[in-house]
Amino acid sequence: MTSQRSPDRAVPAVRLVGDHWGHDRLDRQPRARAGGPGGPYRPGIVAHYNANKVAVVKVHGEFVWHSHPDTDDFFLVLAGRMTIRLRHRPDVVLEAGELYVVPAGVEHCPTADEECHVLLIEPDGTVNTGDAGGPLTAPEREL
Repeated sequence: MTSQRSPDRAVPAVRLVGDHWGHDRLDRQPRARAGGPGGPYRPGIVAHYNANKVAVVKVHGEFVWHSHPDTDDFFLVLAGRMTIRLRHRPDVVLEAGELYVVPAGVEHCPTADEECHVLLIEPDGTVNTGDAGGPLTAPEREL
């Protein structure tokens, strides 16, 4: 399925507030699993719904510039702080409890000065390095 949103229409960062949303549960379970096998930028799948995967990943240092031509890219910071660098747009800085959706086709580069734990939601089979490929491409793995 392709995104109905134009790559020129940015989605603002959102802060999740309060336990009524279930943030405490999201923060507790995936954080433990984010420390599982694998280093930074090696996502681990913690759940599936419909044809999507919910994964956790450690972000530390700079990833590769890439895009996902056919799907948006959902980031929810569980712990720490990260920056999503966007080509031809202002960077997006996210703290724990904040999320951002990179529109399909927008080139981006996640980075974090210190280890950060992030929850990702994307279609099954989505490659972590998108259209860039390379040595940081990680196989899908269940935790």
